[in-house]
Amino acid sequence: MDLIRNARRWLRDERGITGLETAIILIAFVVVATVFAFVVLTTGIFSAERGKETVFAGLQKARGTMEVRGGIVVQATGAPLAIDSIEFQVSTTAGGDPIPLDPAATSNRTVIAYRSATVVNNDMTYQTTEIVGDGDLLVEPGELFTITLTATDNADLAALAVNERWTLEVQTPVGAVLDITRSLPSQFDAVMQLH
Repeated sequence: MDLIRNARRWLRDERGITGLETAIILIAFVVVATVFAFVVLTTGIFSAERGKETVFAGLQKARGTMEVRGGIVVQATGAPLAIDSIEFQVSTTAGGDPIPLDPAATSNRTVIAYRSATVVNNDMTYQTTEIVGDGDLLVEPGELFTITLTATDNADLAALAVNERWTLEVQTPVGAVLDITRSLPSQFDAVMQLH
């Protein structure tokens, strides 16, 4: 009889079922963790790709940027003296891409906008002179160009008065806008260099 009682107790023992339930729960945790890890990795890879695209777009914009080399030279003529021309030298930033400087181009061209207290002109007429370059009208790394705006082509310049503040915006097809803001001195000279 003890043998039968022990056999019944052994058959009713549920320790094996508890082990099986624990194994099923562990497997469910592993599956859920795997799915979660896949989602996190996929999101991370997607975010990294978007970040890479943003960095490359920023680099493209920065590589198409010009900088002013030297001062801004303003010349005045006549009696009394009136502004005759504004000129400045430009080059690309370090490692920059070529920038078109053909004032006669109808598309993909650099535009110069002028602002003062009373005037807004979004397309000034300008001339370019190559100082260091290879003969084309592209500002490439290592090249230097002079941009000249004359009062004969741009009547707004002749109206500038002493102590007046003005801004030129050099807007390239690709890259940041080059902002040149200066104030005229309290007395005009034939040649003035503004820093």
